[in-house]
Amino acid sequence: MRILFRGALALGVLLVLAGAYAASHLQSPYRGFSEPVFLEVKRGTSTAEMAGELARTGVIEAPWVFMLSRALNRSVRLQAGEYRFATPASPLEILHRIQKGDIYFTEILIPEGLNIFDMAAAVEKQSTISASDFLAAARNPTPIRDLAPEATSLEGYLFPSKYRIYRHTTAPQLAKQMVGEFRTQWAKAGQGGDPHRTLTLASLVEREARLHEEQPRVASVFRNRLRLGMKLDCDPTTVYAALLENRYRGTIHQSDLASDNPYNTYRHVGLPPGPIANPGFGAIRAAISPAETPYLYFVARADGSGGHYFSESLKKHLEAVSQYRRASAQH
Repeated sequence: MRILFRGALALGVLLVLAGAYAASHLQSPYRGFSEPVFLEVKRGTSTAEMAGELARTGVIEAPWVFMLSRALNRSVRLQAGEYRFATPASPLEILHRIQKGDIYFTEILIPEGLNIFDMAAAVEKQSTISASDFLAAARNPTPIRDLAPEATSLEGYLFPSKYRIYRHTTAPQLAKQMVGEFRTQWAKAGQGGDPHRTLTLASLVEREARLHEEQPRVASVFRNRLRLGMKLDCDPTTVYAALLENRYRGTIHQSDLASDNPYNTYRHVGLPPGPIANPGFGAIRAAISPAETPYLYFVARADGSGGHYFSESLKKHLEAVSQYRRASAQH
C-alpha cells in the first residue's frame, strides 16, 4: 500500500512538473531567429504543418509547443494569410495572432492627380513593386475594356486612395484593385454619361484645380469653351503630351505649345484623346456636374492660396494675368 502511495505521489509530482514545464513554454517567447520571419497560412494548412514551419524558422523551440497551444484552444479558428514575426512571441501569442488574422501587409497612399508615370514612382517608393512593372500594368487597358473600349491605358481609371497590399502582390493585381475602387467611386459619383470623356475632363480639372471647392468652376470653364468650339489651352495637357514623347524638360517651352501631339490642347480643339491623370472623387463629380457660370478663363492667384481668378471675357482675363505677373514680380 505504501509503495502504491509513493508511486502515485511521484506520478503526481511528475505531472505537476510537466504541467509547469509546458505552461512555461506556452507563455515564454523563444528567441531563435535574428531576421523577420514570414509564415504563410494557406486554407487547409494543418496545425502540424504550421508548427513544423514555425520551429524550422526559429519562431518556436519545437513543434509540440504550438500543437499543445492549439490542442488547448480547439475552438479557436485560425485565419489564412501571411504573418510576420519580427520580435519573439510565445506560442499562445502566435496562436492568438493567427486567430485574430493579424496578417502582414503594407499600406500605400496614392494622391489625387498623379499620372501613371508619377504613380509608378510612388508605388515603387512605398512597396516592393517596381516602377517598370507597375507602368507595364498601367499601360494594359484590358481591365476597363467594358467601360472604355477606346482607352489605350488605365490612365484615369486608377483611383487615388490608400491601398493595402501584401508581400506577394503583383503590379497587375494592384492595378486591378485600383480599377475596382474606381468602379465603386464611379457608381457613387452618378456615372455621368460616357466614362472616358467624363474622366478625361475630370483629369484636366484635377490637374488645374488645387482647391477642391474650385473644381466645379474650373469644370465649367472647360465645358463653356467646349460648347463654343474654343481650344482648351490647358497647360497640363501640353506637359502630358511631352511626357508621352519623352521630351518634357520640367517646364513648358514654345516648342511644346506648338507640338502636334493630339493631347496638346493649345493646338487641337476639344478634349484630348484620354485622361492625363487619375482624378479623385471631387474632380469626377465636378466633371459630371460643372457649376453654372459664364466664365471662359482662369489664371492662378499670386497669393499662394492655390486659388484662381475667373473671367468671362478675354479683356478681364488679360487684366487678371497682368495683376498676377505684377504680384509675382514683387515676391
